[in-house]
Amino acid sequence: MAHPTALAHPVPDPQPAPLPEAADVVVVGGGVIGASIAFHLAEADAGRVLLLERDLPASGSSGKPLGGVRAQFSDPLNIRLGRRSLDAWRDFARRPGADIALHSVGYLFLLGDEAERDTFAAGVEVQHAHGVPSRLITPRAAQDLCPYVDPRTLVAAAFSPTDGYATPKAAVTGYLRAARRLGATVRTRCPVTAIDTVDGRLTAVRTPHGTVRTPTVICCAGAWSAAVGALAGVTLPVTPLRRQIAFTGPLRPRPPRIPFTLDYASTLYFHNDGADGLLVGLSDPDQQPGYAREFSQEWLTPFRAAAARRVPDLARVPITGGWAGLYEMTPDRNALIGEAPHPGRFLYATGFSGHGFLQAPAVGELVRDLYLRREPFLDVGPLAATRFDDHRAVRPEAHII
Repeated sequence: MAHPTALAHPVPDPQPAPLPEAADVVVVGGGVIGASIAFHLAEADAGRVLLLERDLPASGSSGKPLGGVRAQFSDPLNIRLGRRSLDAWRDFARRPGADIALHSVGYLFLLGDEAERDTFAAGVEVQHAHGVPSRLITPRAAQDLCPYVDPRTLVAAAFSPTDGYATPKAAVTGYLRAARRLGATVRTRCPVTAIDTVDGRLTAVRTPHGTVRTPTVICCAGAWSAAVGALAGVTLPVTPLRRQIAFTGPLRPRPPRIPFTLDYASTLYFHNDGADGLLVGLSDPDQQPGYAREFSQEWLTPFRAAAARRVPDLARVPITGGWAGLYEMTPDRNALIGEAPHPGRFLYATGFSGHGFLQAPAVGELVRDLYLRREPFLDVGPLAATRFDDHRAVRPEAHII
């Protein structure tokens, strides 16, 4: 038996629910990716499914994302993941059965120069080939969709009306409730602290509350995936990076209903927050990797500078609070989805670099089929973690933002 490796974890529940002695598959991570996979496995009657979460469901990245859902990407692989997931999000009230407050208001990308316009024009062609109704629009049309926009600073914008945003925590709850109803077991505040192997095969996962025999582990631990992978001797190149969002609180006059609006050059973004406010954010270029999750208003300085250029009415908008979460970054900003060559069977779905929520339904399908050794709807070979083992390996194209 391999020597277990320790992994830091939160204080366990004083009275945890008992763990099963064995499971056919253990899903590690209770965010939206793990929840989606658990649901899809249980729905497929894939055996005894156990999901282990180190804290509470959606307590990591899935509890604090923007909630954006879209298919506007520049490469076929991410477009197909986004479009298939959009279909599932629209059907979520029926299957698995929960209200995720989906707002299909569209995604509006603001483009400030000809190079950006050309990049998105090429992306629109690829998107059209995969059934995405995106289009380039004029600066004036962008202002019609979002009155905050200063059209004089744009050369064009890109818009797709079927994109939008939803509530990630509600999606996690809906997936897990349905997974339990279908027979899956979910245990919270139960971190995996070691993974045992014998002769190149997985045999068990260890936790502070006991050991569970299993031949299969699926790692969906988000920003903590590298540490979980290391327990099994699998390299998952995932780096945590803090991202922050803020809220304006009620504004007067009340904001109009607007698309999820994003300035391509600066990464400034905003959308409605309830009936009276806005959610705003920006990917701080000075943010260093790490697990820090404290909200800090320092990033509001570059946000306000970017807003002054593109949406001047938002440059001085009041901020009433905010939160910080972790992106799970990979070197090429594309996800890691696949099965490790060794040990068998260690599967993973992580490293989504900010796109985990929007791709979660499709990823649940893909990992279900990988586990069941069925042909998935999409070849995920380009997303294998081993693409970083050899610089000559085929990698997915870099995607639009």
